[in-house]
Formats: sequence, structure tokens, C-alpha cells
Amino acid sequence: MKKTVASGKTIEDAVRNGLAQLQATKEQVAVTVLEQPSKGLFGLIGTRDAKVELELIPAPVPVPAEEPAQGSAPAAATEAEAVEKAVAETERFIRDVADAMGLAVDIERRDSRDGLVLAVSGSGDVGMLIGRRGQTLDALQYLANIIANRHSDSHIRIVLDAEDFRERRRKTLEELSERLAVRVIRTGKEVVLEPMSPQERKIIHSHLQNHSKVKTFSKGDEPNRRVVITLK
Repeated sequence: MKKTVASGKTIEDAVRNGLAQLQATKEQVAVTVLEQPSKGLFGLIGTRDAKVELELIPAPVPVPAEEPAQGSAPAAATEAEAVEKAVAETERFIRDVADAMGLAVDIERRDSRDGLVLAVSGSGDVGMLIGRRGQTLDALQYLANIIANRHSDSHIRIVLDAEDFRERRRKTLEELSERLAVRVIRTGKEVVLEPMSPQERKIIHSHLQNHSKVKTFSKGDEPNRRVVITLK
């Protein structure tokens, strides 16, 4: 199978670079972390670059479906058990990371249109799990999704939150987009925002999509893709 080794400031950056080399999606590769970006704390904080190995997963060969044996558990129940196990493993990973940071946390599950939200709260500086502008939280969320989908045949979308950061960040980005839209209208010049994650870019695109005078689009390559606000 085709492999590549890539590096980056964070594990997420390294994986993105590797995906670009292989011209593949996250679902098409298996990721092995070769070097953490720093010692301890699962490599989420530090100055040393992360290094990962990406290996293309062969396309599965279709297998004719078999009739379930008489008396076997319903397929839906089996799938539900697999999902429960996958989420439990993901929660264990999050608690292990928090424990390594000296944090005792609680995790609440709730459904949302974006996926299954795992909301983290607890004593101590839970902000350590969030990081600057949510970068640590995004990296943890990426790893959480890898772990969850390794333990489940059906795709699971995990949204990791801590101290309601996602909602606070959403409101901040929406307010920012409104201020910048006013600036674009006043000056007639487009505004290019700083690089953002796909999730954050989507917030700005969605908030301004029905604006009467400005429009948005993204430009650049990951992880430096940016939102541009310009006149219609």
C-alpha cells in the first residue's frame, strides 16, 4: 500500500500535509503518529514538529450480504452497541488527555445537527483543552473522530466542546463578520480574514449568505485557507 511521512506544527497540520501528498481524503488513509510535537500531554502542546505516517487503505471488495442467522441479534441493535463502544473509547481518550494535563473532567453527550457533541467541563483550567482560538480543541476533536471511527463500521461525527467554547466562538465570528461587512460596504474594498478551520469558515459563510450587499468565498489551501468578504 502507498505510504507517506509528513510533518507539521501540530498533528492535524501534519495529517493535512500528508493528505495533500497522497491526494487523498481522511477516510481513505490510516494515520500513525510517529513523533509528537512535544513531550507529554499527548503531543498537543509544545514546539517540536509532529510527524505522522499516512497509509492508503485499499478499497474494500464488495461482499454479498448474508441473511442473519435465526435467533441472532437485530442488526440495528448490533450497530447501536458498536456506536456506544466507539463513543465510550473516545470519551476515555479525552479523559486520558485531561488527566495528563492535571484536569478532572466530566463529559456530557448531546445530539446536534453537526453530530454527536461531547461537552467537556470540570475543575481547574479547562481552557488548556481549548488553546489559542480553539486550536488545541480542534486538534483533540480531529483525533477523537479518528478514534471513534476506528471502533465503528458506521461513520460517527464527533463535535468536541469545552465550557461552551463552540457557541461563544460562533457568536464572536458572527459579530466579526458583521463588522467586516460594514467595512467592505464603506470602503468598497474586500477583506481577507486570517486562516480558519473549515468549521469556522462555514460559520461566516452561513451568517453572510443572505446579506444584500456583500458575499463571501474561500481561497487558499489548507491549513491556510481564508474567507474573503467582498461586494456583490
